[in-house]
Amino acid sequence: MVVTRFAPSPTGYLHVGGARTALFNWLFARRMGGKFILRIEDTDIKRNTPTATRQVMDDLRWLGIQWDEGPEVGGPNGPYLQSQRRDIYDKYIKQLIDEKKAYYCFDTPEELDALRKEAETQKKNFIYPRPKDFPDESDVEKAKARDKPAAVRFAMPLTGIVVTDVVRGEVKFGPGQIGDFIVQKSDGFPTYNFACVVDDYSMKVTHVIRGQEHLMNTPGQQALWKALGFGELPKYAHMSVTISETGGKLSKRERPKALRKIIKATQEIDLEKLAEVGNITLEEVETFIKAKTTPDVPSIDAMATYLGVALPEINVVDFFRSGYLPETMVNFLALLGASPGGDREIMPLDELIDCFDLSRLTKANSLFDRKKLLAFNTEHIRQAGKGKLLGHFKDYLKAVESPVISADDKMLEKILEISAGARTLADIEKKSRFLFLADDAIEYDDKAVKKVLLKNDGLAVLQIVRDKLAVMEQFTEENIENMLRNLAEEKQVGLGKVAQPLRVALCGTTVSTPIFDSVQMLGKENTLARIDTALKIVETRPQT
Repeated sequence: MVVTRFAPSPTGYLHVGGARTALFNWLFARRMGGKFILRIEDTDIKRNTPTATRQVMDDLRWLGIQWDEGPEVGGPNGPYLQSQRRDIYDKYIKQLIDEKKAYYCFDTPEELDALRKEAETQKKNFIYPRPKDFPDESDVEKAKARDKPAAVRFAMPLTGIVVTDVVRGEVKFGPGQIGDFIVQKSDGFPTYNFACVVDDYSMKVTHVIRGQEHLMNTPGQQALWKALGFGELPKYAHMSVTISETGGKLSKRERPKALRKIIKATQEIDLEKLAEVGNITLEEVETFIKAKTTPDVPSIDAMATYLGVALPEINVVDFFRSGYLPETMVNFLALLGASPGGDREIMPLDELIDCFDLSRLTKANSLFDRKKLLAFNTEHIRQAGKGKLLGHFKDYLKAVESPVISADDKMLEKILEISAGARTLADIEKKSRFLFLADDAIEYDDKAVKKVLLKNDGLAVLQIVRDKLAVMEQFTEENIENMLRNLAEEKQVGLGKVAQPLRVALCGTTVSTPIFDSVQMLGKENTLARIDTALKIVETRPQT
């Protein structure tokens, strides 16, 4: 049976690159009738983020990627958090030491740094100097007595290694190219390379599908696999790198980097207030600005919201909060570095599963084209069934704490119906939120007021519209539309010349749901009240 796995480290939220890795593993498992495992690699205690594991699982479920074994699901090969598997790792570490395939080392960071600098001076690659005689337990006790760290290194075979990769063919690593690497840190936790091998074996993983950046880890992992006597190697497939429009690798650092740039470029920011909204200290804000530290994702998002700036979407949750559908993300990610065959692009999940084949993974870098993603989302919104789209919209409204969430399903269905052609759920929310705000909570955009109300008889037209709406007995979309069109014809102007002043008066901007529907949904009383408010506000503004 085919068994794949996704093994994220909870050092941050689920990046779209990680989501793509999870998706490819899940698609292949489903295509082959196999199993997909979720494993949390949480042995880096210093870098783990408390909220990350929960968010990773939430994001995978939002995408529709359900694991067959893993946290909250269970299975025969658990635990599925590496921090809970130390007794398993210790057993295999002992096996390597007993068989003289690994050895203790007691170097401090300063000593290792000196060795690296010496190799650099001699223009050589740093290879850890393996001792002639391996230290024993008594040496460990002596080291600890002197407060020296005691780690364990794997004695890498001195022969060359060939990695057979589904995507890249045979990749050769020469003798001595990879030195002895640490398999157990001085704190007793295993390193990534060691825990990964032990877990893949004990969880019966048959295929390792991961990013190209892990290719350099593979020879060491293969050597460990053989040294431990684990038998047949899993099959490896290293996916292409996903790059951004700027040409660099799509990185989770883009959001904090963008925020840092904005803060530096903005004058007179209250850093103490920024620290407060970010739930971090002033010192942490200052070190972040100097690029010495990076706060947790919620802090970055909170500071960006406070400053009123939009950061580039990088994590899956960012795209959710920007109003993308999960079907869009799955469709788009499934085609990054993988050819479905033919000229198909917009595809439902069952087709993506049916056409997924490791032989169709490409070597070339894949571009994360945001314009294409937006086009995909527009099409998926158009194709979504009413019930499914309503469910996605309600989830989105709840997540962003929109006032629109107060509407009943009938009203929300109406909003979705009149929002045909919308690119994102965020666009729909933005255009309709004015309907659910208090009349005195409308904020009038200065540019909209100057361009629409203070020019070309905008105020006079608005007053006429107000008078006609006030005497309208049947407040229906049809009557509202007829009134506005007749007024435009009477004044011999385009419909926009009479509709836009009304739109600005109702929502404060020049963008909203279709004006006839907007007026009808807002209701006569609120419509008249907002027109009156707008007329009063602009009375004190100088005309330009």
